[in-house]
Amino acid sequence: MSPKDTRLAGRRALVTGSTGGLGVAIAKALAADGAFVVVSGRDNTRGDAVVADIRSAGGDGSFVAADLGAGGAATNQLADAAIEASGGIDILVNNAATLLMPTPTADVTEQELRDVFGVNVFAPFLLTGVLAPRMVAQGGGTIVNIGSVAGLRGAGGSAVYGANKAAIHSFTQSWADEYGPHGVRVNAVAPGPIGTDRQAEFADHIAPTLSRLPSRRVSTPEEVSAAVVFLASDAAANIHGVVLSVDGGWAAT
Repeated sequence: MSPKDTRLAGRRALVTGSTGGLGVAIAKALAADGAFVVVSGRDNTRGDAVVADIRSAGGDGSFVAADLGAGGAATNQLADAAIEASGGIDILVNNAATLLMPTPTADVTEQELRDVFGVNVFAPFLLTGVLAPRMVAQGGGTIVNIGSVAGLRGAGGSAVYGANKAAIHSFTQSWADEYGPHGVRVNAVAPGPIGTDRQAEFADHIAPTLSRLPSRRVSTPEEVSAAVVFLASDAAANIHGVVLSVDGGWAAT
């Protein structure tokens, strides 16, 4: 099947954490709209499979292996490799995240805290710090951060993950102010529960809330991806610093 749209034709995107879950759907959606997509993650086999799916659907992309929990050197290597693979990055989607099952604060270990913040907060901060100035130098670009409704409203047992995503939302607003005047738009999508295998592990935890949602269901990865594509496209040309919830009405309950 050929790409259904070409809103992003000629643009080059990097999607972190795109070898599984939501990241795969985002990568495929960007490619379907015409972007060359750099798929990134730790698993070469899964990454190559995502790229193969993109190409079989008429899009194009490449895989770059990266472990975003390995610190700043790994982040810099990813930025350089992504640019080498694509010729430049016009769209950055900071999607990679480590989930921590709901855990009482007293039971979270220091190592868990460091691991989760390393991938969820340090990595997108460092990667944006490398790529946003390069976007400015090439004349512009867009950054879409993947936040969460957990960053909009605190919940018992989710202090660590909620703080991670609240940081992402704060980054979004700060970067919009910092880079927007130089041609780089920055926005975020804040999903509620999504129908992925990883999220299924949280089914019992979120079931009571789902029953109160206006939609009465989780979002699909494709629904969240559509919001990412919109914010990355010229249809959102004057949207800066927005945290767009795709949550089935979670924020309204």
